[in-house]
Amino acid sequence: MPREATLATERRPLTVAVIGATGVVGQETLSVLSDRSFPVGTLRPMASGRSAGQRVVHRGKEWTIEALPDAASKNDEGSGAKLAAAFAGCDVVLLAVSKELALRVAPAAAAAGAIVVDNSSAFRMDPATPLVIPEVNEDALAPCRAALARGEGCIVANPNCSTILALVAVTPIHRLARVKRMVVATYQAASGAGLEAMRELESQARSFAKGDGHEAWDTRYFGRPYLFNVFSHDSAMGADGMNEEERKLVLETRRIWRDDTVGVSATCVRVPVLRAHSEAINLTLERAVTLEEVRAALVAAPGVCVLDDPAKNQFPEPRLASGRDETLVGRLRMDASQPEGHGVSLFLAGDQLRKGAALNAVQIAECLLPSIRR
Repeated sequence: MPREATLATERRPLTVAVIGATGVVGQETLSVLSDRSFPVGTLRPMASGRSAGQRVVHRGKEWTIEALPDAASKNDEGSGAKLAAAFAGCDVVLLAVSKELALRVAPAAAAAGAIVVDNSSAFRMDPATPLVIPEVNEDALAPCRAALARGEGCIVANPNCSTILALVAVTPIHRLARVKRMVVATYQAASGAGLEAMRELESQARSFAKGDGHEAWDTRYFGRPYLFNVFSHDSAMGADGMNEEERKLVLETRRIWRDDTVGVSATCVRVPVLRAHSEAINLTLERAVTLEEVRAALVAAPGVCVLDDPAKNQFPEPRLASGRDETLVGRLRMDASQPEGHGVSLFLAGDQLRKGAALNAVQIAECLLPSIRR
């Protein structure tokens, strides 16, 4: 079961806006806020005009979905000020929208004095914007704490889901013996692509159950059969042969660890799993360690659940990770192909919608709540 946040009970209720409230990440954000007893006094769920007027329930109370202000879709002079006015009084703004929309909405919400946590890639490589996994680099929030102490707002970027899950699992080992190189293969679920992708996988499963051939399956989203198939991640491919998902793992890892010298090689693929990503990771360490040291570091790490029972063949699986806050880590073993003690392999599974997105965003906001002045 999700853990509740340990927030001071005397803290005044806050005004919290969830932008993109009808999408899968937005819906999961509302769930996480409820599960962790986040101090929501006024909830402002926002979405496109198509969803305006619908109702969502949060902790037993109904709230009406607001349409995003018209200024959010414009880039003309004065739109920023109009947006800032729309977020006046908001303490926390959680964004689960496209990069393009986030680039307009996030600065306006921050200008209104809010803590803004953005799930898109819009600000991840911006040196002025912290890129944070609370279990890994909470200290990167220092500039935001300073801004809030002055009564100003701030923007924090949520890393990519695959990066979050990988670094929650690997950072305890990195602290034990610096990681020189990390080779990652991801097995990414439909949830990472959103509601349409999840529905397409479900639709193909229903068609298969009816006896329909794959030529009759709905393939409008991915353009190919997803059921019983594995294919390269659907993000844009660069001239260097890396797709954008792989590039995020490389660049975000180096930024979060503050180490531009660490080698990261990634291969990202889609697998026909509805929810929760998995990753196979091989590490090269700076100094020799024992498997016992690695296991002890992981057992003690926040956000990690070690599931590693070779005798019973029990290891991380997406179905076991779905709905959980922790990242499941197992298949722990030394890599005999590397110098003794310098190579470690592991396998993980983590809920992309929770720790890979919504939960991490809410945890960031929790870290900053004590710094709110108003």
